[in-house]
Amino acid sequence: MLTDGTDNARFKTFSRRAAILGGAQLLVFGGLASRMYYLQVLKSSEYQMLAEENRVNMRLLAPLRGEILDRFGTVLASNRQNFRVLLIPEQTPDIEETLTKLNRVVPLSETQWKRVLRDARRSPAFLPITVSENLSWAQFAQVNIHEPDLPGIEPDVGETRHYPHGPALAHVVGYVAPVSENDLGDEDPLLKLPGFRIGKSGLERRLDRELRGAAGASHVEVNAYGRVIRELSKDPGTPGSKVVLTLDMDLQKYATERLAGEAAAAVVMDIHTGDVLASVSTPAYDPNDFNVGLSQATWDGLIQNPYKPLVNKTIAGQYPPGSTFKMIVAAAAVEHKVMPPTERIRCTGKTTLGNHEFHCWKRRGHGYVDMRQAIMHSCNTYFYEAAKRLGIDRINEMAHRFGLGESYGYEVPGEKSGLVPSRGWKRATTGAPWQQGETLIAGVGQGYLLATPLQLAVMTSRLANGGRAVKPRLVRSVGEEIMDSPLAPSMGVSDAALAVARDGMNMVSNVPGGTAYRSRLTEPGMQLAGKTGSAQVRRISREERESGVLTNEELEWKQREHALFVAFAPVKDPRYAVSVVVEHGSSGSRTAAPIARDIMRLVLERDPSNTLAEAPQAPASSLVSPLQEG
Repeated sequence: MLTDGTDNARFKTFSRRAAILGGAQLLVFGGLASRMYYLQVLKSSEYQMLAEENRVNMRLLAPLRGEILDRFGTVLASNRQNFRVLLIPEQTPDIEETLTKLNRVVPLSETQWKRVLRDARRSPAFLPITVSENLSWAQFAQVNIHEPDLPGIEPDVGETRHYPHGPALAHVVGYVAPVSENDLGDEDPLLKLPGFRIGKSGLERRLDRELRGAAGASHVEVNAYGRVIRELSKDPGTPGSKVVLTLDMDLQKYATERLAGEAAAAVVMDIHTGDVLASVSTPAYDPNDFNVGLSQATWDGLIQNPYKPLVNKTIAGQYPPGSTFKMIVAAAAVEHKVMPPTERIRCTGKTTLGNHEFHCWKRRGHGYVDMRQAIMHSCNTYFYEAAKRLGIDRINEMAHRFGLGESYGYEVPGEKSGLVPSRGWKRATTGAPWQQGETLIAGVGQGYLLATPLQLAVMTSRLANGGRAVKPRLVRSVGEEIMDSPLAPSMGVSDAALAVARDGMNMVSNVPGGTAYRSRLTEPGMQLAGKTGSAQVRRISREERESGVLTNEELEWKQREHALFVAFAPVKDPRYAVSVVVEHGSSGSRTAAPIARDIMRLVLERDPSNTLAEAPQAPASSLVSPLQEG
C-alpha cells in the first residue's frame, strides 16, 4: 500500500511537470509560429521591398541644362562634351604612383592632387573619383593611349556648360559654378550630386530653376558591398527649358568690338517693345573660366583690373548723365510753362548765383540761344536758368517719368536704380537743406544725379516713342511660354514738350554746329538724333580756372571726364535707341558719339523693313527746326 501510494504521488508529480513542460513548449512553438506568420505573411511585402532596395539602388542623373538662344536662334549657352578622367582606387595598388604617371600625360595641380587623395580616403574604394575635367581632345586621346599603364584610371565622357561667345555675353548670360554650402538650402536633390553646377550670375542665375530641368534616375543592381553589378533601367530626366532672348548676337559682337580697350557700356533698345538688342559692358571675363575653375592668377587679374571687368556697367555702372540730361530739363520747362521754347537766353560763358559762378563749357559763351539751340550747342548757361526757374522737385518729377532713379525689374540681377535728388532726399540723407546752386548743377546733369546706361537708353526711348513708359526686356520666351510685350502706357507728357527735346537732338546730329554733327549718319532714311554728354568727375578750382583749366589729355585717366552719347533713329520714324558711356573717355562728341553712330548704323542695316509695320505705333517724331543763330 505504501509502495502504491508513493508511486501514485510520483506519477502525479511527473504528470504535472510534463504538462507544464508541454505547455511551455506549446507557448514557445506557438510564439515562433506566430512570429513567422507575422514576418512571412503579414510583413512579407514590406520585407520584400527592403530586400529589393538592398539589391537595387537608385542613382540620380543630372538632366541636360536648357540652351539660351538669341532672337535669331544663335546659341549663346549650350552643353558640350566633358572629357574627364576618373580614378577607381580599388583597381590600383598605389594611388600616388598612378597619379604620378597620369601627371606625365595630363598635368595635375597641387589642389587636384590633394583633393583626389582626400576623396580616396573618405569614399569606398570601388567608387570612381573625378581626377580632372574639361580635357582637350588631344589630352583625352593621350589618356586613352596610356590607359594600360595607368591602373585604376578610367577615361569618361560627360556633359558641361559651354559659352561659345566667351566675354561678349558674360554680363548678360552669366555662368554656372559648383554648388556651395549656401546653396544647400534648396531642397532639390540635384544639388547634392557631385560636380553638379547651378547658375551663379546673369540669366543663368535668374532663370536657374527653368534651365536646370528635372533629375533622371538610373536603377542599378548592387551586391552586399554596394558595388554595381548591372544597370536595370535608366531615365535621363527632363532637360531644362530653352530660353530665347531679345538680343541680336551679331550686333552684340560688333558693339563689343567697338568698345574694346575701354571701360565702357552700350545698350540698344527697341523704343516701342523695350526689346534689348545689345547690352555690352567692357572689359568682361570668360564665363567658361568660372565653369571649369578659375586659377588664382586669373582671379587676381580680374579683381585688380582698374577697368572692373566683373561689374556689369550697363545696369550697375552709375554715372552723372551730364548734358544728356538736358532734354529732361527742357521737357520739364515746357511742361510747367516756366520757359517758352522760343525764349532766348544770352550765354556769356558763365552765370552767377550769389557769390558763386557757374560756367558754360564754352568759355566765351554761345550768345543768344533758344531751347532747341541750347540743346544743339549743349549750352550750360541756358539750362542753369531753366533749372533755376523749375526748382529741383519739378526736375525730379520729370526725371522719374522718363525712368531715371527707377528700377525696371530687369531680368539680369544686379540692376541699380541710380539717383535723382530732391529736397526731401537731401534732408533725409544728409540732414542739410537743399541749396539753389545744387539745382543749377542738376540742370546740366551733374551733382548728385546718377544714371545707368540702361536708364539712359530707356530715357531716350521714352522721348522718341511719343512719351510711352516702355520698360526694357531681355527674355522673349522660356520653354513654351512667350513673354508678353504690351503697348506701354503714356507718361502724360505733352507732345509739345517731347517735340522740343527731339528737335534739339535732331539739330545736335544733323545741323552744322551741332555737338555731334561730325558723327551723323548720312545714308538716306538712316539719320539719327542724338545728344552728347561729358560728365565731370573732379572739381575745378577757381585758381585753375584763372590759370587755365587742364585739358583731359593733361589729366590722369581717372580724372578725365566720362564720355556719353544717347540717340534714336531713324529721325522721321524712330524705332531704336542707343546709349554709350565710356568711363573717363574725355569727350562725348569725340569718343562716345562715333561709337554710338557705328552701332546704330548696323542696327538699321539689320532691321528687316517688314518688322517696322508690326510694332505698336507711336505719334510721329517732330520735324527739324531751322537754326537761327543768336
